[in-house]
Amino acid sequence: MKKTMIQEPFTADGTQVSSHDAVAEFAGTTKRFGDVLAADRIDLRIRRGEFLSFLGPSGCGKTTALRMLAGFEQPTSGAVLIDGKDVSAVPAYRRPVNMVFQHYALFPHMTVAQNVGYGLRQVRPRLSKAEIADKVATALARVRLEDFGARRIWELSGGQQQRVALARAVINEPQILLLDEPMAALDAKLRGEMQRELLELQRSLNITFVLVTHDQEEALSMSDRICIMGHGRIAQVGTPQDLYDRPRNRYVADFVGKANIVTAQITGRQGGMAQAVLGNGARVIVRDAPDDTRTTAEIAVRPEALSLNREDAPAGDATAIPARVTHRTFLGDRTEYLLQADGIGSLQVNAPRQAARAVGEHDVGAMVHVLWPAGTGLVLAADT
Repeated sequence: MKKTMIQEPFTADGTQVSSHDAVAEFAGTTKRFGDVLAADRIDLRIRRGEFLSFLGPSGCGKTTALRMLAGFEQPTSGAVLIDGKDVSAVPAYRRPVNMVFQHYALFPHMTVAQNVGYGLRQVRPRLSKAEIADKVATALARVRLEDFGARRIWELSGGQQQRVALARAVINEPQILLLDEPMAALDAKLRGEMQRELLELQRSLNITFVLVTHDQEEALSMSDRICIMGHGRIAQVGTPQDLYDRPRNRYVADFVGKANIVTAQITGRQGGMAQAVLGNGARVIVRDAPDDTRTTAEIAVRPEALSLNREDAPAGDATAIPARVTHRTFLGDRTEYLLQADGIGSLQVNAPRQAARAVGEHDVGAMVHVLWPAGTGLVLAADT
């Protein structure tokens, strides 16, 4: 089969992913379902051994991308490559990948051990019963279910069922493990535990994990890189910190974490920074978007980067913006304030518990000053 040639794509932080480092590639990959464009010219290289997440809202194309990588869907145009070979027409069972589904897809009439060993029993030439038993025991040990082999699926908790699905998926030692929202059905505490266990499993196996999720916290906490999807296209690819600190546009800033997004007039640029005038006339210094020449732009600033003060007495080079507290929400480790600033609109400020103890709480209806430090915030590129 002829190999599809593609150019070397770059990540959001400017690093090149060569074909030698890539275990899988999307090369101009498009998928249509009738008139619906589910994936639109995706170009992406997935590094060998990395934990990559597709992140985005429902209908953004992330699951379609995963299913094309798994072999459950074929591209309408473009190609999917694994180890440099075009596998677009190769059926799922012949690809070196395995998948953990959202609802696990376990066989209720089988024991845990029988579920885990199911794939091995399909291997040709056949493995002996002793070989299968050995591999099943190793897989169960990896997910800490050594003593659960004889149990039935309905006797397990949701977290234990997920571990069984993981053991079944890794027992054949795939090059890529695909995870389709595997923690969506778990409660918040168990989800956190399973996230840590997944990371430990991925590191111990040293295979590529590709996760699909709509949960930004899940993606931020687990991923080496995140691919933000929107309307069937890649909006931005980068490390969690890169996407959080330098979102490319409003779509990414809105989806990754929380952000205050305000419109400002850009009055000067120098050395990667921009001078901006907000709607109430306040002047702030922010990081500039590369090669930007606009005089009106949107600026994103994270709620934890701002602070509150009762007096118009900012420390250092921060700009003080008068605002009224409209909502206050206590969340244990922090207090979230919603404020209304004339000429700017709504702002959110997250005050850590320690800061609140130092300066006191601010009541709903109180007039305060939002302190915006120089160099905080980012000029967003125009959405395309």
